[in-house]
Amino acid sequence: MNTVLVGAQWGDEGKGKVIDFLTEEADVVVRFQGGSNAGHTVVVGDRKYVLHLVPSGVLHEGKHCVIGNGVVMDPFDLMKELEQVESWGFALKGRFHISERAHMVCEWHRALDRAEEAARAQDAKIGTTGRGIGPAYAAKVGRFGMRVGDILRPDFQDRVRAQVEEANRALTALGAQALDPEEMVRLYAPMVKALMPYVTDTIQFIHDKLDAGANLLFEGAQATMLDIDFGTYPFVTSSNPTAGGACTGSGVPPRKIDRVIGVIKLYTTRVGEGPFPTELDDADGETLRRRGGEFGATTGRPRRCGWFDAVIGRYAQRVNGVDYWAMTKLDVLDTFPVVKICTGYRRKDGFVYTTFPADLDVLKWCEPVYEEMPGWQCETSHITRYEDLPANAKAYIARILELIGGKLGVLSVGPARETTLRINI
Repeated sequence: MNTVLVGAQWGDEGKGKVIDFLTEEADVVVRFQGGSNAGHTVVVGDRKYVLHLVPSGVLHEGKHCVIGNGVVMDPFDLMKELEQVESWGFALKGRFHISERAHMVCEWHRALDRAEEAARAQDAKIGTTGRGIGPAYAAKVGRFGMRVGDILRPDFQDRVRAQVEEANRALTALGAQALDPEEMVRLYAPMVKALMPYVTDTIQFIHDKLDAGANLLFEGAQATMLDIDFGTYPFVTSSNPTAGGACTGSGVPPRKIDRVIGVIKLYTTRVGEGPFPTELDDADGETLRRRGGEFGATTGRPRRCGWFDAVIGRYAQRVNGVDYWAMTKLDVLDTFPVVKICTGYRRKDGFVYTTFPADLDVLKWCEPVYEEMPGWQCETSHITRYEDLPANAKAYIARILELIGGKLGVLSVGPARETTLRINI
């Protein structure tokens, strides 16, 4: 069984926890896009692990972990993370693999990211994390990127110099300080020896595993509404975190994918700029943020919070072909006397959008249409069987499924591993 797991909102849905849960039955976990601007949090017992580039499957001994060709990887972020993983007691030798086709995020990409965001008008800022992800993908598409396999080439240092000189032209045009090419050469020289043992022809590796009948789990970063094609453009990431990206970001053909699992939070959050139809700037929004611990695993930024948006859920189901949902953070809603579900966006003239519009200006003239349902007002984080959930909680989940399509596969009622309920998968 080969599974693609994707986020269905604006990220932070709890993908790390669900991946950790599903890894028990996987042999190989493949990260297929994104960079270290993403953060996956896994809680095991009383310990919390935060991962940014390394697939969450690394917390299971014996599982192979792959950084696929669709990832843009900051080598220094990765080296720090590998050291941290080994300090936690998880061995990496022989089971961690980096695609030689993956692109690298370098210091000049970070500098460009910061300079470009600073140059934007206040109302045009994207809300980038400044980690160089966008410029690295731009270099990739522009066909002058730096690939992991380049560290094996004898002219690697010359390539670094050429990249820095190209970036400096853009930096000076933006009014930013130029970088010293020789300093960059010295900075990146130690990285070659550190990463070389992990560089792999991952296409061959993955297909060998497929031929041997292994179970593969494909892990995306970010989420559907941040997809460069399908998200709230331009307030998006620079890659395809939707299900189709699993194939282009790993080299696995679509026919080898058996199922798609979408991770969706039972309310909605967003970090950074961009539209958010159900956002709450009131006590309810603050309660969601406080009870849900809604602060970024990578940036620490407080997340914007709002009610569940079924328009987005239905859109994500269609774009990804979600077979099963992994629904998370039910327990965060335990104290609310009333819970709400957005079913559409009403324009001032009365027209109601039930699909997500491509033109974001449309949303400026709309307000969410809500269904209200009674809350359950009791603790659910101790529950280990779906049948034991409060009737109102089950009714809330059932109504969401009716609105967005797909089946319930996993339900999370708390942050720890043991608070994950397997339903249909």
